[in-house]
Amino acid sequence: QVQLVESGGGSVQTGGSLTLSCAASGPTRQRICLAWFRQSPGKEREAVARIEPDNSKLEVEAVKGRFTISQDRGRNTVYLQMNGLRPEDTATYYCAAHPFCRYAFSAGGFNYWGQGTQVTVSS
Repeated sequence: QVQLVESGGGSVQTGGSLTLSCAASGPTRQRICLAWFRQSPGKEREAVARIEPDNSKLEVEAVKGRFTISQDRGRNTVYLQMNGLRPEDTATYYCAAHPFCRYAFSAGGFNYWGQGTQVTVSS
């Protein structure tokens, strides 16, 4: 069982920055797929960014150019650098992992989830 623990959430004003971290532990393998999702009240969990073992990245259009996903495989940690934050970015952000990256980037493709960290952006 892979355990994921997020940190780094908080409250910022529009245009501010935050960096989220997710530490993976347990029977992690070097080739697991790591990703970030977010969910606002009343909305479905949506994909934000994912990163593959070879460092290939996918960031969804809504955050492209503002958010950057990165990883430190030696520390089993994935990061999400968020710049230019907007009120619509307000959500609970979740780290997710799966033994491999599926073609479709969706919540259904991940087996392991962190507890979430809240990000609030005020105008």
